[in-house]
Amino acid sequence: MTPEEKYIRDHSTAETDALKWVDRETHLKTIYPQMLSGPVQGRLLTMIAEMISATRVLEIGTFTGYSTICLAYGLAEGGHIDALEINDELEDIIREGWGRAGVSEKITLHIGDAKETLKSLEGPYDLVFMDANKREYCDYYELVMPLLRKGGIILADDILWDGKLFENPVPRDAQTQGIARFNDMVAEDKRVEVVILPLRDGLSIIRKK
Repeated sequence: MTPEEKYIRDHSTAETDALKWVDRETHLKTIYPQMLSGPVQGRLLTMIAEMISATRVLEIGTFTGYSTICLAYGLAEGGHIDALEINDELEDIIREGWGRAGVSEKITLHIGDAKETLKSLEGPYDLVFMDANKREYCDYYELVMPLLRKGGIILADDILWDGKLFENPVPRDAQTQGIARFNDMVAEDKRVEVVILPLRDGLSIIRKK
């Protein structure tokens, strides 16, 4: 953690005990704990959900459930989240974390391929958090747009991809190319307005006009 990151973390609203538990379990039991949203981005997710009074939220890529809890904290009264995750081995951590946070009843977990699950869901959603297979971001985007209400928000994570997009030439691996295509697609899409925040590995805030 850099001094700047530590300062930002120390001066942002602290994690709850439930989030600290998920963080610890993620580092103990998963191979890629850096995929966790973390306290600063997590607080941003909560605040954005609160600011738009989100009642229906869609999460594509739940991982160990940290970001889901943060989104649930920001739900308006009676709000609900559809959380999509392909790795069924994470379900025990996910559900225990949600239970510790007291948000289980606000969330439906969908285990399986996100693209297939998205085809079965009905909108409108107020807020979408996208943090799954980078190769398929463009596919998720096109499937999500009809489900997103006018004025709704898509938050797309990791869109700076560890600086690989700035290399010359840009690496040809599928994930880097997927992120590059996605960023170009969104920038050119007249249906939305977008701003990129250099938070963690890049967060794109996309608003449907």
